[in-house]
Amino acid sequence: MLMTLSWLPNALCVLRMMLAAPTAWYLYHQEFEITFAVFFVAAVTDGLDGYLAKRFNWTTELGKALDPLADKLLLVTVFATLAVIGKVALWLAVLVVLRDAVITFGAMIYRKWFGSLASAAPTLISKINTVTQIVYVLVAMLAAIGAWSSTIVINALIYITAATTIISGADYIVTYSKRAAVIHRGRITAAKS
Repeated sequence: MLMTLSWLPNALCVLRMMLAAPTAWYLYHQEFEITFAVFFVAAVTDGLDGYLAKRFNWTTELGKALDPLADKLLLVTVFATLAVIGKVALWLAVLVVLRDAVITFGAMIYRKWFGSLASAAPTLISKINTVTQIVYVLVAMLAAIGAWSSTIVINALIYITAATTIISGADYIVTYSKRAAVIHRGRITAAKS
């Protein structure tokens, strides 16, 4: 029975990607209750796909690529839409989008010059950043609905989200720059021998 469901984590990633557009649409039209529900379902798929893949050893190369792509698509879309409708500071949305753009561009360069990223895995700070961004979006939507009024918590989440976004982006840059340097040195050594 369990083997027949090994496709489920990847399907959840695809579902999360598909939910990005309706989330943005409802958010843009300030249907905050519906947006909250759709985004909440998308957020649950993020935790569930990882749990299932690890718990039942359903991890695949496709899943390793789909999961961060689904996260980026959903969160970048939502942060950009929140900024457009004035529900999140523009600087925070730019920071979130810029981090993901730098990571994506860096991954393309790394793949072209240094090889596969098949062994790449999200770092702990990156996972914390994703959770922080999801929590911030959920709280921001609750505030828009009128179900959350603590500006102290919202302001704290803004700066925690900003900090984890910067730290995780820097961590990726440093980690993969070091890996690239090792590969480059290995190629120079091999060429000399």
